[in-house]
Amino acid sequence: MEHVYFEALISPHRSLSRQGLRRLMAVLLGFGLLTGLRFAFVGAWPVIAFTLVELSLLALLLRLNALRARASELVLLTAAGARVVRTDWRGRRQESVIESGWLNVTLEESATQPRLKLTARHASLEIGAFLGEEEKRELAAAMQAAMRGAREPRFDNPQLRD
Repeated sequence: MEHVYFEALISPHRSLSRQGLRRLMAVLLGFGLLTGLRFAFVGAWPVIAFTLVELSLLALLLRLNALRARASELVLLTAAGARVVRTDWRGRRQESVIESGWLNVTLEESATQPRLKLTARHASLEIGAFLGEEEKRELAAAMQAAMRGAREPRFDNPQLRD
């Protein structure tokens, strides 16, 4: 078993919990049903069918958005190199390995948002694409510190202490 110098589990920000999502869907369903009933009382009863289709589509889209938040990236830094295990929202996993020789963490600045990359001699891998700018900077600093610690180990020998 190799010593892990750095480990980070990166997942997209999720603004609503499952219970919050259920509450939001219930409130939207309630408003939609009230709107449909209002049109039915006025005599425009065909609007109820369109309202139901609209509410079903809204519930489906909210559910798909919640499922997409299950995606994650696991970044491991060991003496052998960096390993990134990506899991998409369907649960499929993809693993990428970059050897430790020439391994570097770079933050490429751009006009919109910086890109965080693990680079080596002939390989480059973007990580944390769904993170915000500040979160990418913090992750880059933490990974660079871990890499520095792995490359420049400090040995503590009690016999050499004063």
